[in-house]
Amino acid sequence: MRRLKVTAALGLFAALLAGAGPAGAKVSDAKLAADLEALLGSDARAFRAACARAESSRDPRYAAPLVELLRFPLGPQKAAVVEALGAIAGLAAGIGRGEPWHDGFTWLGAQKDPKLPAGFTAWKGRLLAARVDPALRRFFDPGAVSRIPIERIQWGGVKKDGIPALDRPELIAAAEATYLTPEDRVFGVEIHGDTRAYPLRILDWHEMANDVVGDTPVSLAYCTLCGAGVLYSTKAGARTFTFGSSGLLYESNKLMYDRQTETLWNQLTGEPVAGPLAGSGLRLERLPIVVTSWAKWKKNHPATKVLSPRTGFDRDYTPGKPYGPYFASPDLMFPSLGASPRMAPKTQVFALLLGGVAKAYPLAELPKPGVISDQVGGSDGVPVVLVIDETGAVRAYRREDRTFGPVLRAALGASFLADQEGHAWKLAEDGLSNPSGRRLARLPGHETYWFGWSSFYPATEVWSAKP
Repeated sequence: MRRLKVTAALGLFAALLAGAGPAGAKVSDAKLAADLEALLGSDARAFRAACARAESSRDPRYAAPLVELLRFPLGPQKAAVVEALGAIAGLAAGIGRGEPWHDGFTWLGAQKDPKLPAGFTAWKGRLLAARVDPALRRFFDPGAVSRIPIERIQWGGVKKDGIPALDRPELIAAAEATYLTPEDRVFGVEIHGDTRAYPLRILDWHEMANDVVGDTPVSLAYCTLCGAGVLYSTKAGARTFTFGSSGLLYESNKLMYDRQTETLWNQLTGEPVAGPLAGSGLRLERLPIVVTSWAKWKKNHPATKVLSPRTGFDRDYTPGKPYGPYFASPDLMFPSLGASPRMAPKTQVFALLLGGVAKAYPLAELPKPGVISDQVGGSDGVPVVLVIDETGAVRAYRREDRTFGPVLRAALGASFLADQEGHAWKLAEDGLSNPSGRRLARLPGHETYWFGWSSFYPATEVWSAKP
C-alpha cells in the first residue's frame, strides 16, 4: 500500500470545500445507471463515454463512483476518471498529480450532503468484488442498516481475512519463549488469575486473536494503523461472537466483522456499524489490557502463557517487519477526516472511556515511573489513578475517595501505592487492594494514536502535565 501524506490531503482542495463545480444538464436516472454499469465493465469505449458524460454534465452523483475507481489501477482510463472528477469538483486541471484517490476521497468526505447515485451501496460491493475479493460484496448489502457513510468506507489493500485472525492460538510457557527478547513489547492480559502475553511482533501480522482467558471468551482487536489494541469480551446480549478482519477501514480504523452474522464492527468503539446487527444497540465490553516489555511482564507473571510462533501461518515475525516504517513515520496511510487537530495525528495516548466521557493522556507527558491521581469528567466525574512503570506501561484504576502518592516497593517484589492517609495498597492486574480487604477495580484503558481515538470521540478531554 502506498503511503499517503496527511499534509497533502487538503492542499489541492482548499478552495473547493464549499461545494462542487457548476452543474451542467442533469443526466437521466436511466442513463446514469447505464454509465455506472459501463464503469464496472471491460468495454473501454463505453467506459470513456461514461466519464465524458460525467465531465460534461458535472452531475454530482458521479463523484462517489469515480472516487472509488481511483482506488485501483486503471491504466489508460485513469486520465478520463481524473478529469471527470475534477470537473465535478470544480477543478478544471484535474484532481491531483500525486494521489488522485486521496484528494478525491478527501474532497468527497468534506461535502456536507454528497449526492450518491441510486444503488451506490450495491455498486460499490460489485466493484470491490470484481477488483479485490468476491467475499467483500457481502458487506455491501443495500438492504442492511449502515451507521456510517458508505462512501467513506475505505478498502484497506487486502482481501477479507487477508490479515488472518488467530483462533485459540497455541500457547507456551514463558521459559519456552526463546524467540522473544527482553525488550519485545507484548499485550499483557490477566482475567481471573489466567495471565497471557500476546507479542506485538506476532499480532502485527494478525491484528485479531480470538481466545478464552480465565473462562472468558475475548477478542484482542488490534488496529495497527491507529496503534490501538483493545481487549473485548465477546459476549454481547445473548450471543458470543468471534471476529475477523474485513479488509475495510473507516477513518483509517479497522472494520472487523463477526463470523456469526458478517456485520461490520468499529474496532475502537466495539459497536456494530454496518450489516444485520447495526441497529441492534449491542456494544462489546472493554476489558483491561497493558502494553509492556516481555521482561517486565515475565518478571511480574512468571507463570504467564505466551503466544507460540507456531501460528500455522508463514510470516516473518521479526519485530516491526510489516509496519516498522509506518510506526516510525508521522504520516498516515489512509485519510482520516474526523480527527481532532488538538494534537498531531499520531501522538500516542492512553485512552479511557468512563460513563460516556473520554479522556486521553499523552504518553510522552507521563512520568516514568509515576502516579497520577485524576478525574475523568470533571468534578462530578470518575476519580481515577494512573500508574506508570519504568517501561512506560500504563494501568488505570478507580480511586474513589483516595489520592495516591508514589509507588512503594516492598518485599517479594510486590508493589504498593500509599494513599493520603499513608495506607498501603497492593498493585495487581485486576485492581488495588489493602489489608482490610477493600478493593479498587482496574479500568479498561488502552494505548492508541490520537487521530483514531479523536475521530470517534471528538469531545475527548486531554490531560496535561502543565497546571
